[in-house]
This record gives sequence, C-alpha cells and structure tokens, in this order.
Amino acid sequence: MNDRLARPETDASLRIAALFDAQQRAFAAHPFPTLDERRAKLRALKKQLHRYQDLLADAMSQDFGFRSLAESKMLDVLGSTLEINHALSHLKRWMKPSRRATELLFLSNSLQVRYQPKGVVGVITPWNFPLYLSLGPMAAALAAGNRVMLKMPEVTPKTNAVLRRMLAEAFAEDEVALVGEELEDPNAFTALPFNHIVFTGSPAVGRIVMRTAAQNLTPVTLELGGKSPAVVLPDYDVAEAATRITHGKATNGGQICVSPDYALVPRGQVDAFVAAARKAFGAMYGASTQGNQDYTAVVNDRQHARLQALLEDARAKGAHIISCGGSAQERQMPLHIVTRLTPDMRLAQEEIFGPILPVVAYDKVDDAIGHINAGPRPLALYCFSHDKAAREQLLQRTHSGGVSINDWGWHVINHDAPFGGIGNSGMGNYHGIEGFRELSHARTVFKRHRFFPIGLFYAPFGNLAQRLTMKYFIGHGDPSLAGKRD
Repeated sequence: MNDRLARPETDASLRIAALFDAQQRAFAAHPFPTLDERRAKLRALKKQLHRYQDLLADAMSQDFGFRSLAESKMLDVLGSTLEINHALSHLKRWMKPSRRATELLFLSNSLQVRYQPKGVVGVITPWNFPLYLSLGPMAAALAAGNRVMLKMPEVTPKTNAVLRRMLAEAFAEDEVALVGEELEDPNAFTALPFNHIVFTGSPAVGRIVMRTAAQNLTPVTLELGGKSPAVVLPDYDVAEAATRITHGKATNGGQICVSPDYALVPRGQVDAFVAAARKAFGAMYGASTQGNQDYTAVVNDRQHARLQALLEDARAKGAHIISCGGSAQERQMPLHIVTRLTPDMRLAQEEIFGPILPVVAYDKVDDAIGHINAGPRPLALYCFSHDKAAREQLLQRTHSGGVSINDWGWHVINHDAPFGGIGNSGMGNYHGIEGFRELSHARTVFKRHRFFPIGLFYAPFGNLAQRLTMKYFIGHGDPSLAGKRD
C-alpha cells in the first residue's frame, strides 16, 4: 500500500529528472544558439502567447474563482509581450562581445567579455501572475541562449494545462518543459543541478530554495516581496495620492509582490486620505465588488481566511477598519482601510498580499524614513511628492528593490531597467540587459599580441624591465617598517 501511494510522486520525480537530463544533453550538443535561433524562439513564444491569450485569461479566471479578464490580458499577456519585444529589439547588441581596456602594463593586447549561455535554467513561478512571472524569466533565459524548465504552482491547474499545451506546440521538451501540480515535493525540482534558478515567491520559501540550490552551488535569482511602503509627503495632493495607491492595492485583488503594502500619510491628512481612497475605490469598482467583471477575487479559501484573520487580529487590538463597499466574507473582497495601527498587530508585521490598506500616520519626514528603515528592505518604494529635494532625501536614506515616484508599480514593466529585490526582498535581477547578463556567464577573454614581450616578466627576477615596472606602479616600501612584524 505504501509503495502504491509513493508511486505517483516517484514517477513525477523521475520524469523531471529525465527532462532535465534531456535538456542538458541538448545543450551540450548545441551550447551557443545563434542570434537568429534565439530570435526565432522568442517570436514563436510571442506568437503562441497572442494566439492563446483568451484561453489563458479564462483559465486564470477559473483558477482564481474569478479574475478580471481585462487585468489578465493587460498585466500577464501585455507585460510578457513587452518583455519579449524588448529582447527582440536589443538582443543583437546584448550578444556582442564587450570590449574592455587592458591594464597599462598590457597595452597593445586585447581584452573582451563574451556572454555565454549558462545551460539549463529552472524557473519557479508563483500563483499571483502565473503567466508573466513564468514567461518573463523564460524569455530572458531564451534570449541568453539557455534551455528552460518551468515549475508552475499547484494552485493554478487550469492555467498550467493551457500553458503546457501552448508551449508544446512551439518547443520540444529538450528546449522548454513545464512541470505543474503533479510534483508535490518542490525540493525534487530545486535539488536538480540547474545552471541557474529564478524563483519568485515569499522570503520564507526563498530561503528553502536557496538552501537546496546551495547543495549544487547553483546560482539563484530570488524575487521575493515584503512590506512595500507608499509615502505621501506633505506637499503632494492627498486625494491624487489616495487614488494611485488605491489602484495599486485593488489591482489583481492586491495580490502583487509590488503592491503598496501600507501608506505613510502626514497625521493631519489621514482622514482626507481615507475619504479619498474610499471614493476612488467606488469610482473604479462601484458600490459592490460582488460579480464585478473588473475586480479579481482572492485566489482561494486559504488565502481568504488568512486575510480575514489579519483583520480580526487588528480589530481585536483596537484598529479602526473601514470597508470600501461590501463584506470581507466574500472572495471578491473589497478594499478594507485600517487606521490606528499598532506595532503588535499582524498587519504591521506581515506582508499583506491582498486588498487591505493600513494607513500609518507620521509627524515628520524623518519619522516616516525611520519607520521604513526599521523593517526589512522592501521590494518597492513609492514616493508621492513634487519636491525634488524631499524626494532625493527619501531615496538616499532608504533602500528598496525599485521605486516609482508619484505612482505605483510601473517601474516593473519598463523592461529596459532591471527588476529585483534587495536583502529580504530578493537578490539578482531580470529584465533588460541585466536579465540577459544574469542568465549568461560573463567570460573574460584575454588575447596576447604576437610580439608582446611577456617573457620580460619571467624568472630570473630583477632585470631592468621588471625593476622599472615595479618602481613605476608601486614605488618603494617604507624603510622604517623593515623588520617589524605584528
């Protein structure tokens, strides 16, 4: 009986090991795809994405209980398309060897860096953007000349099935392979000796991925999360800031790693901010979110129960909770604004990842900066101000993976700039040339000129050329230190 129960997991583990071996062999046989070959793969991916966009949007909605079809196309399909387009436009330049300057000592020789494909890249995708956060890293990996294995989340089976079918029509499994909900033990995937792993998810799971990957010395890119603050500085129109932050908190039901986690608002403007946020949410989604075709549900009952528990904990500890229309009991959970927050509340400590917006009052900008710096470094920071000096102070005195000024999140889908975290919110980058280089090996190539007199530096030491060279570059030691030892 125990053997029979273990067989499906064993079979799945054997299957992914076989897929990995096939990709390794294929890469060994063709380790440097040409520019035309890489472009052809990217174009094939883009063509399939556009063909399947309706099926994918419908599948994601089924997996979520309801997900706005417009949001799925705008964020997942359009976002992935923009990343592919950017790689297609710039790949020729990215692939060119980078000329570097030799040291003066080696003048007349040549030095360059060539960007070499790493091999087989594992991409581990979260459930909140199952398309953009799988195809985005995949596009970067294909642009860099690698082969790709995707590990999809078990809570998106409909999306996984459509994506598997879509990819199988364009790629052999030794180029691109998808592993889905059939693999119950994620360590069976991360334990494979990939040449690189890209993981998007929580810091807690990121630590496990990094620990497992370390057994094979596999480099990892970790795109994690954290409590990304939105700071409204005193000079900024509070109603406009509330609208932008509300949009960020309501998009995808707040289930975005770069969603504003909480707002820092001048104490005297908190009431005006709350009123404006309620008004903005109503303008976007009406009096009720139930059955609203533009509003995405919380992904499943477990996540919904977690969000309700956060609200109950805050209420029990004295928070003031304002619903923006409707009940928190429904999966299409409306925005809930929370004031009178205290540090002992779970909302103040945990990444929220849902439509709950704590509003934290501050008296001085220094207090807001201190609040941000007291916690782990976030994935994103949002600054609302027209005062250049005040913005610069905030940017210089805080850390975050990225920043959007006077709005939220849009730095992520501008693909000529890197996207990544810092500290607890991640390490490494993808998007743009940084993503290409992250998933390539930067190989230094030094070529000695035929007549360069390198033999002058061979033993026996002390010839004139050596003495002059050493005198020029390092001079003489301090004679007063001669014979002294610690």
